[in-house]
Amino acid sequence: MEDPRAIKVLLVEDNKDFAKLVEIFLRKHQPEQFEITWRENGHEALAEVSRSPVFDVILMDYFLPGQNGLEVTRKLQEARVKTPVIFLTVNKDFELAVEVMKLGVEDYLVKEEIPTPVLPKTILSVLERQGLREELTRLEITQKRLEAIAEHVVKITQGIRLPLDAMRLNVESLLKHHDADNLRTYLTIIKDNLQRIEKKIMKLKELKTDKTIPYIRDIRMLDLSDN
Repeated sequence: MEDPRAIKVLLVEDNKDFAKLVEIFLRKHQPEQFEITWRENGHEALAEVSRSPVFDVILMDYFLPGQNGLEVTRKLQEARVKTPVIFLTVNKDFELAVEVMKLGVEDYLVKEEIPTPVLPKTILSVLERQGLREELTRLEITQKRLEAIAEHVVKITQGIRLPLDAMRLNVESLLKHHDADNLRTYLTIIKDNLQRIEKKIMKLKELKTDKTIPYIRDIRMLDLSDN
């Protein structure tokens, strides 16, 4: 049974013994827990990601049968897979490192570093950076949404301010002439609703945080309730 709190790792490595070594050292690491899924080549890795795109990180060997790690990574990007990739290789190769970084790969490790704390530390560092980027993206989206809301509020306010004021004056005038008849009840309801509209407009003007909530499918709505 999978642990939902564990860090899910897809290991793409054609050497069975080395894959076992990676799994042993990651499972020994504490306090974080790792769940490792091993695939021997790029074809199997791409199929695994398409079936179960829930991995937190991908450990990618460069020397793979059929397609090398760079080619597999390019195909992941073409498929819009956002999972961060860490490359594994047998030696430090400057040209390869440049190619890897051009692809936006998160990090680059030599295999001899695997039996050391470097591997889990690198994975955790990559995930932390990924989380920070996602948070920054979320904040940017929120800010743009708030700016768009503010712009629309100004337009809406300009369009309905005069009609609202006119309705409020008419209702107040009518209330003075209908002090104790059935019409007063309806006028009071209209007045209350006008006040509610004005309160919502004020809330929109003063909006400082993103209060959009899921509504239907991909549609979101503003929560302007008093809660």
